[in-house]
Amino acid sequence: MHYCRSLRRVVTFFLHVSFLLGSVSAFSSSANLALNDKEYFEQPGLNVLVFSNWYDGLFSDAKISGVELIHHGLRTATNGDVRLNATPEQWDAIPQFKERKINRDDQSIEAFLHYPDHDFNFSIKVKKNTEGVRITVNLPKPLPAALEGKAGFNLEFLPSAYFHKSFMMEERTGIFPRYPNGPKEINGVAEPRALASGKRLVLAPDDIERRVSIETFGAPLELYDGRTKAQNGWFVVRSKIPANKAGAVVEWQLNASTIKNWVRSPMIAHSQVGYHPEQKKVAVIELDARDKKNPKAELLRVMPDGSQKSVVSERLDSWGTYLRYQYRQFDFSRVTTPGLYMIRYGDQQSGPFRIDAQVYREAWHPTLDIFLPVQMDHVMVNEAYRVWHGASHLDDALQAPVNHEHFDLYAQGPTTDTPYKPGEHIPGLNIGGWYDAGDYDIRTQTQYDVVNTLVTVWENFALKRDNTRVDYESKYVDLHVADGKPDILQQIEHGTLALIAQHRALGRAIPGIVEAHIEQYTHLGDGLTKTDNLIYDASLKEHESTGFKSGKFDDRWAFTSKSTPLNYGSAAALAAASRALKGYNDELANECLATAKKVWADEQAKPKPDLFIHGNTTGGKLESEQLKAATELLITTGDTRYAQAVEQLLAKLEQEFAFHVSWFVRAMPHMSPAYSEKVKTLAASYAAEMPKLERENPFGVPITTGGWAGSGWVIRHAINNYYLHKAFPELVDRESVLRGLNFLYGTHPAHNLSLVSAVGTHSKEVAYGMNRADFSFIAGGIVPGILVLKPDFPENHEDWPFFWGQNEYVVNLGASYIFLVNAAEDLLLKKQ
Repeated sequence: MHYCRSLRRVVTFFLHVSFLLGSVSAFSSSANLALNDKEYFEQPGLNVLVFSNWYDGLFSDAKISGVELIHHGLRTATNGDVRLNATPEQWDAIPQFKERKINRDDQSIEAFLHYPDHDFNFSIKVKKNTEGVRITVNLPKPLPAALEGKAGFNLEFLPSAYFHKSFMMEERTGIFPRYPNGPKEINGVAEPRALASGKRLVLAPDDIERRVSIETFGAPLELYDGRTKAQNGWFVVRSKIPANKAGAVVEWQLNASTIKNWVRSPMIAHSQVGYHPEQKKVAVIELDARDKKNPKAELLRVMPDGSQKSVVSERLDSWGTYLRYQYRQFDFSRVTTPGLYMIRYGDQQSGPFRIDAQVYREAWHPTLDIFLPVQMDHVMVNEAYRVWHGASHLDDALQAPVNHEHFDLYAQGPTTDTPYKPGEHIPGLNIGGWYDAGDYDIRTQTQYDVVNTLVTVWENFALKRDNTRVDYESKYVDLHVADGKPDILQQIEHGTLALIAQHRALGRAIPGIVEAHIEQYTHLGDGLTKTDNLIYDASLKEHESTGFKSGKFDDRWAFTSKSTPLNYGSAAALAAASRALKGYNDELANECLATAKKVWADEQAKPKPDLFIHGNTTGGKLESEQLKAATELLITTGDTRYAQAVEQLLAKLEQEFAFHVSWFVRAMPHMSPAYSEKVKTLAASYAAEMPKLERENPFGVPITTGGWAGSGWVIRHAINNYYLHKAFPELVDRESVLRGLNFLYGTHPAHNLSLVSAVGTHSKEVAYGMNRADFSFIAGGIVPGILVLKPDFPENHEDWPFFWGQNEYVVNLGASYIFLVNAAEDLLLKKQ
């Protein structure tokens, strides 16, 4: 008996030792990093980027710059840079980039930056060594006195990558908080409290895939939770820059554990919604560049008893490489039998999807039923037991101050261009419109884009769906409650009311209405709670109220600088709306058409256009917006003067045909045969370029790069192809439309989630809406999608909603998506 116990102990001991030895051989550190030809450090399981990307110039800090780590396929750290706050927020100061030097002999990358307001120059050098990388901050001269105690080197770690994981700071241990603790207060200002400080930090010592160690050789490390100041904050590791010192002022050794010979698992990109029997059906297999396996791909039919029947089984040829991955395409178009299916590739298997002639029939319902109503401003929005938000911003709006550059790309010129003084209330602007995106402003350019698109939905597809009650007298919207009116028309009316209100109040379109204070702009939750809904009166004390006015300066500002392109864009939407609203709201329809005609006449009579151009709030290119107005007025009235304008604008814009396809094609029935032939010639040139465009990646759609991901352009490209296919079916085929939907529904890089929340088996369920702090979604919202970070990393985070360039809902995408789904349904029904 004792012998048996002793034997078991010996066996257990040797098994334990064998496990440890095996574990050591299975893991490696970041010692094998090498500077690759794409100018970042690389080894299996780890990339270290050094200013491959720059902060987004439009909206400041986008969490895509500085020193960054891609750790086992996930970008877990970013913004390794000198910052002036322990936990910087989006609008805090960032340095200006000067240059970047690659030294292959030295195996180093060095970036040179400066803060011009402080005459502060520095460089950040990352050099590969035998353990990992050495990060050094170098100053040519000591830190300016004003920045002493403020400037430091920060490296930010993605909170969702470290939730439920631990950290060790020398003897101190801790668990990364799932929810932030409160900051400490210093001199009346909320400042973050360090979770720990010391000379050596290990993040996630318990997790090989996320373990990172940092050792400092100077100023101590401080670990902060940036979410204590803002929900979109990250975990920040920081070392302050010492005063009165030049040269190497901060020096870190950073090592990251990796799984030896790590290879990313295959990803099966396919439509989460499914496929119509008659369309092409191509899944795309995304593979690590080092993945040498080639198992069979199988299409499995799911049977009623739960069994799976193999329908197609084949080995796939290599498509080639796109960005950092290699790809294979699995074409199962020959399968047309309706049913539930799954795809298997090696040890990966997709969720179920349908092949069914009805597959697109209801795919647009969540966008019209939920997303667009939830975005409606100036009304209360209710859904059964849930209130999405109250009747918000009924105190709109105050005249914005002159010579003022605001956040979110708004600005006011040297005059108000209105009868109102800065700070004076402009009556009549508290009606209609949608929250622009995950924020709450009324951006006019978005409003007229949505109205225009919804009118084309109505005119092309005559959607009569009624699932929403809209009561303007009560300022009340109730979801899933019919009121006998087509919801599309109600949404057109709501957007039109916001546009016409500007013309009623000021005689023209204005850039928009947005919060006066950054504290309001960053508001999350119910839009009703952003203001007291009482008009601001400066003669009252802050907490005084008459019941109609108050002394609380929480009203939004109206930015009112004149812009001819914006005015044309607004007129286009009003002219279009007049057609849709005729017979539904005749009084509003007549007012819209009269207003659109007046705008055209007024702008044409000007000796030169008003071109106050600022960001993306003052309209698009002058000729583009003029084309929209001319086209819609032509379709509405048939007046030859608008036809002449369209003819002239075609000549000016033919080099930008792809951006104006829908306008040129929609004008054709009202134009001369010569015009139609010219459009056909341009369409032929466009079509000739399409195969080249579609071969650039295995998904067959244009994938954009930049600070905002490309779902919008994918949708626009597909809609262009719908119009061209309808006009010239011999030039553009139906599949070029359907590929756009496939992309949205999961046939895209990085992951296979549908980019339309609540549409498809697996979809975006953590997104950047007004409710993003809850890590939730708004059904029917479309996210920007796959952001391509230079030089080669496609990304879309499902675990962190605050990447606005990847995850922020934008209301005009909702309208375009409704059009695209119905366009696909139209083409497929015609085929049957």
